[in-house]
Amino acid sequence: MQRNPDAEGTKFLADVHHYYDKAAACTDLPSGMLQQIRFCNSVFKVKFPVEIDGKVQTIEGIRVQHSNHKMPTKGGIRYSRFVSEDEVKALATLMTFKCAVVNVPFGGAKGGVKISPSKYSERTLEKITRRYASELIKKNLIGPASDVPAPDYGTGQREMAWIADTYMTFKYGDTNAQGCVTGKPVGLGGIRGRTEATGLGVFFGIREALEQTELTKNLGLSPGLAGKRIIVQGFGNVGYHAVKFLQESGAIVVGIAEQDGALYNPDGIDVEAVLAHRKQNKWSITNFEGAQTIKDSGSVLEKPCDILIPAALENQIHAENADRIQAKIIAEGANGPVTQEAEKILLEKGKLILPDLYLNAGGVTVSYFEWLKNISNVRFGRLQRRAEEAHFRGLVDFVERSTKHSLSAQEKKFLTQGSDELALVRSGLEDTMIEAFHEILGVMQQNKKVTDLRTAAFVNAIEKIGLSYENMGIFP
Repeated sequence: MQRNPDAEGTKFLADVHHYYDKAAACTDLPSGMLQQIRFCNSVFKVKFPVEIDGKVQTIEGIRVQHSNHKMPTKGGIRYSRFVSEDEVKALATLMTFKCAVVNVPFGGAKGGVKISPSKYSERTLEKITRRYASELIKKNLIGPASDVPAPDYGTGQREMAWIADTYMTFKYGDTNAQGCVTGKPVGLGGIRGRTEATGLGVFFGIREALEQTELTKNLGLSPGLAGKRIIVQGFGNVGYHAVKFLQESGAIVVGIAEQDGALYNPDGIDVEAVLAHRKQNKWSITNFEGAQTIKDSGSVLEKPCDILIPAALENQIHAENADRIQAKIIAEGANGPVTQEAEKILLEKGKLILPDLYLNAGGVTVSYFEWLKNISNVRFGRLQRRAEEAHFRGLVDFVERSTKHSLSAQEKKFLTQGSDELALVRSGLEDTMIEAFHEILGVMQQNKKVTDLRTAAFVNAIEKIGLSYENMGIFP
């Protein structure tokens, strides 16, 4: 069946507004403030010409800023022929609440260019990206203090490097210019740990949920990750890293679903072996020897498992398939993978949904760290790493003298290692995801109107945003 991106985007936005309205009814904020928080502040749409193979082609681009209660606004840019205005509005709206949930001081934004990137050469993609960036710069819709894009579906470090270079050409001499985008290569002001950040955040969120004995008891699961059966939809950056860290912590990956087919093995699938297979087979996971290949990839979501991670696109679990989902935990690695109709069915069946505006916030969290690095113009760990190591060596020497026991060189190296950028980024991400989870759980426990984690996350975010508006003096 042919996709209708406009209809899908409208459905996605309606779902986000449904979740918002449900949560807003659980707060005591004035109606005027709730209306201000609900809607997007600005929508910028542009059509620009690009010469491709001797012919001029008109390209459509969009940038939406949902909320300016915190500045700059923040949100990715996706390249897809299915980009629609309502989809971008929905994603920008989610970004506002996502940032608030994990205490990142940004407003929400999102952008998109309506192209199929696989159909263009690298040179043409560079021309499109630089022209789109130029249009944003002319309207002051990009900059370290105004609006900071990041990678999303169809974009990556390469595109962010092009945007950063274009911005620095326009803003020559701006010492904070590298902070105009995040998700850049490390050599161009990026940060170590950004590539795996969203998937690692998904891992931290799932792990923390499984440490709550009351939650696991209600689901009929034992605490901890060991032995938990995982199915992931989407084996891209987010899906791969999420199951990689889960598998390393004792979980068993039994299913992997992709566009061209799916893999299933109830005894477990080697994630790294699938990745190697995919690289050798034109980026297809099918016909992997360690699992059964299933042509209908959607059917794998309905297989027995403990945790289902939809990490592809929105609206993947809907009214038609929700009743057949056997997973006890649905962990939203993607944005909006569960429709409002599906959520009602899942909650009535006693499932636990770890919502997108919390669970996949690892990307924006580490993007925040990258932005801080850029505007401070210093690498994390540069100032304290050697001082930490000297301090740790002194402690180790004291212990050896006191106990008259010498440690091995390997033991000494482990105990005296200072924190480098990657260690600090991962530590900051872990702390963020743990603290945010307990804030959300606290809302659900304290507010009797709130009965699920998504509503709790929205309530948590709405109240923080409302406080920002109160502090501005906009609302009495």
